[in-house]
Parts: sequence; C-alpha cells; structure tokens
Amino acid sequence: MCHILEAMFSQQPQDLVVVAGQPVTLPCTIPGYHGVVLWIKDGLALGVGRDLSGYPRYTVIGDHGSGEHHLRIQRVELMDDAVFECQAVQAAMRSRPARLTVLVPPEDPVISGGPVVSLRAGDPLNLTCHADNAKPAASIIWIRNGEVLNGAMYSKTLLRDGRRESTVSTLYLSPSNIETGQQIICKASNKAVPNGKETSVTIDIQHLPLVNLSVEPQPVLEGHPVKFHCSAKANPPVTLYRWAKGGSIIKEVSGDTYEVIVDHSFFIEPVSCEVTNPLGSTNISRNVDVYFGPRMAAEPQSLQVDLGSDAVFNCAWTGNPSLTIVWMKRGSGVVLSNENLLTLKSVRQEDAGKYVCRAVVPRVGAGEKEVSLTVNGPPTISSTQTQQALHGEKGQIKCFIRSTPPPDRIVSTSGLISGTSGRYTVETVNTEEGVISTLTMSNIVPADFQTIYNCTAWNSFGSDTEIIRLKEQESLPVAVIIGIAVGAFVALIVLMGTIGAFCCTHLKGVVSAKNDIRVEIVHKDHNAARENEEHTSMKQLMVSVSVATYYFPLLLVFVFRNSISTCYFFFFFYMSF
Repeated sequence: MCHILEAMFSQQPQDLVVVAGQPVTLPCTIPGYHGVVLWIKDGLALGVGRDLSGYPRYTVIGDHGSGEHHLRIQRVELMDDAVFECQAVQAAMRSRPARLTVLVPPEDPVISGGPVVSLRAGDPLNLTCHADNAKPAASIIWIRNGEVLNGAMYSKTLLRDGRRESTVSTLYLSPSNIETGQQIICKASNKAVPNGKETSVTIDIQHLPLVNLSVEPQPVLEGHPVKFHCSAKANPPVTLYRWAKGGSIIKEVSGDTYEVIVDHSFFIEPVSCEVTNPLGSTNISRNVDVYFGPRMAAEPQSLQVDLGSDAVFNCAWTGNPSLTIVWMKRGSGVVLSNENLLTLKSVRQEDAGKYVCRAVVPRVGAGEKEVSLTVNGPPTISSTQTQQALHGEKGQIKCFIRSTPPPDRIVSTSGLISGTSGRYTVETVNTEEGVISTLTMSNIVPADFQTIYNCTAWNSFGSDTEIIRLKEQESLPVAVIIGIAVGAFVALIVLMGTIGAFCCTHLKGVVSAKNDIRVEIVHKDHNAARENEEHTSMKQLMVSVSVATYYFPLLLVFVFRNSISTCYFFFFFYMSF
C-alpha cells in the first residue's frame, strides 16, 4: 500500500497536433505502480487496463513492469480529435489532460468548367474554385503567370460534423484582362498542407459557328427533289449538325447535307440547319420556292339563312405562284365572285342549292370546294296531282313537302295530322330530301274517286297547299279473265278423258260407248250486271280454276297408284259430261 501511495507520473500525455492519417503515441509512465491504469477520452474510459478491444486502432504499449502505459493510435481520424487522460485507479491519480488536435487537408481543389474554359469573344470570365472538407478551412489564391490575382471573393461553409469546412473562391476577369491560351491556377492550403494543393484551367476564347445555308434548285415544282447544304466555320470545330422543318426535328439526317422530295409545306415551313460546337449553336433557316396547286386555307361552311337575308361565304386558298378564285353556283356557268368572299344579297328560295369555290394556279393545278345554301322559307309541296287506286282495295295518296325549317304541321283532307281515324290513316316520314306524308284509305269506295284531296303544310314562314285527285286504276279486262277460265276448264275435261281412256283399256267387258259432249258458255249481260257482282264473279272463277289446276295432278297420281277398280269412278264421271 505504501508503494501505491508513493507512485508518481514520470511521463504524462502532452497536447499534440497531428494530420489525419498519421500515427500518434500519447505517453504515460508510472514507475512502481502495478495497479489498474485507464485511458479516458473526453471523459469516457476506453477500456480496463490494456484491454481496448472496443477501439481496434487503439493499443496500450510499453513495459508494464516498468509502469509504461502509452496509448498508440494508428491512422488518426477526425473522430480522434479529443481530450485524453491517463488514470491510475488504485493510486487515485490522473494525468494532466492532453488535447489531440487532428488536422484534415482539403480535398484537391476543383475549378468549375475546367480543365479548359471556353468563352465567347467579348464575354467576361468568371472562375469558381472550391476546396472541400478541410480542418481548418482552406485558404485559396489565384495565380496567373506567377502572379497572385487579387479581387477574388471568398466564402466558407461549416459542414454537418461541426469540424470540417468547405471553401469557395470566385474570380472575375473582364474581357480586356484575358487572353486565349492563358493558364490560371487555383491553390488551396491549410495547416495540414502548408505547401497547398493546386489545379489550373486554360482559357480558350472561341466564337460560334458561322453558317451559310444554300438550296438548289429554286424554284422547284412540288414532287421534285432539292438539296440543302449547310456550310459552317467554327472554333472549336463543329460537333453536331441538326436539321428541322417547321420546328420539328428531322431525326434521319445528321450531316451537313439534306436531300428531299419537296411538297407544298416547304413553301410555308422553313427548313433550318443548326450547327453546334462546344461553345454553342448557330441556327439558320430557308424557305423553298415550291410551285404547288391550290390548298384549302379557310374552308367555307354551308349556310342556312332566312328568306330575304344576306348569305356570305368565305373561302381561302393557298398556292404558288399566285392563284385565281372563282365562285359559281353548281349547274350554272355564271361567275359570281373572284374574291375569297361571296355575298348573296336578299336571298330567295331559288338561290338555295350548291355553290362551288374553285381555285386555279396557272400551269400547276386546280381545286374546288362545294357548300350548300339553305333558305328558310314557306314549305313547297310537290306531288303527282292525279294518283291511282283500285276499287275495294287499300289506296294511298302521297304528298312530298320540302321545307326549311321543317314543317310544324301537315294536314290532309281527312283532317288528320297523324294517326288513324275510321278508314283513314296518316303517316309522316322524314327523309334527306324532305317529308313524305301518306294518307291511306283502308277500303276504296266509288265516292273516294269523286273527292278532291288537299295536302297543306305550315312552318314559321308560311304554308303551301297541293290539290290531288284519286283516279280508279284499271284492272285486268273481264274478257281476258273469262278466256283464261274457259281454257283451264277445257284442259281439265281433256285430261279427265285421258284418264278415263287409260282406265277403259284395263277393263274387260265394259262397253266403249259414250254420249256426245256438250259445252255451253253463257255470256252474261255485263251492262245489266252490277259492278260489284261482276267483280265478285271474276274472283270466284279465278279461284275455281286455281283449285282445279292445283288438285288435278294429285288425282292423276292417285289413279295410277291404286287398283283398277278406281278407274270405274273416273269412267262414269267422264261419261256424265
């Protein structure tokens, strides 16, 4: 215990300044002391005795028996910037605090835009140099031709770790104070690198490309080839040619020549050549004198105007060379105007129709555009004034109305606008040409042929009426119908006789004798008969002929497929005639 009380430091750690990355040793010697020694960093113990396993770069070195407990730090880092103490625990002794200051040199300085700074002739020069992550902050100077340049602006920024700083220096040189080819040096230094670190840039005063764009041949007809040539002088040399038409990039062309088949768009959309070098770009553009036929610039619109109002059409064309415009009404050879505008004063209903705006480029081409003029006015009705129907059948009277605006109301003689009333039905159908109103009568009677029918249509501009008469449609003549019926009846008798003869050849013991055939045709006095009875008789006669004609082949098949006894029936049936 006495030895512990007599222990004293023979070596204590001292304040040190060291550059990051270098090793350092903090001495601590306590002769005759054999107890526990602790190293303290900023008030915290690094370990117990010589065990500093939590700090791989830290080691306690020296002869323990001689009381040597030196702290060795490999590759000092910024985190080692702290206050260290050596403590003898059992002796209750601590060394004087020692400040370890770690210096960090700045990173290599960087001049923005280097190593070659290009600028346009006549422009001032602004150079910016920064040296980062230094402790303490770096100082920056500018040097040209061995002389320090004054007037630079200087600023520094403390980094987040609170220890390192970054420095920025900006140098301004007027156009008269710089020459191409000059070398300007930025030198950064601090206590860690007293001799400093430096970088340099070379000044290169350049000019934009000087460009000329030629087009051959000119003028040129649409659909023919032309060649654009973009010649340029530049320092530094040209790095890129870029072509565009009407502001849109032409991606497939990259050289100084562009060949293309031109159309009308080259007349109004210039072709541009943009030449680029490291300093910048120069753009020049040219239009092509293309000859082309008329192209619609302002399309005329169809109009609908009131009767007596003015109608104004506007039609604009482009063409090269200058074109001529002609307005005409379709179907008429009269020129109404040679201007873009066609004005029709106080239009009438007969002015309605199609109008054509035609443009002509001499020796190149022509084009035209058609528009419609619709005139709002009273309806106009066009229908066949005499229409036909069959007595006793369904009959129709059709009325065709042209009306702009569409008719508000259409009325026929029946008084119906639409729908069904008694024998009358009115239907209205809208078509592209107009409106068709159909009056249908379910059963035509003689009085219908004596009636005068009218079709009347109204709209907001007025009305129109058409008088229509119904005429009886001639049916097939009665004599023709009777002739057909008699012919069919005789054919029936002949066929039945054939069947009877066929049957008789298969009957033995039957007498082949018969009475004479008598056919009597009674002609009615048609003048005395009523019209309706004649019509009914004709229908019945036609039905009878149709039935006989339809069923007779079936009877014939039946005879040939059944027994001979059946022939007796036809034999006696035939003889009865």
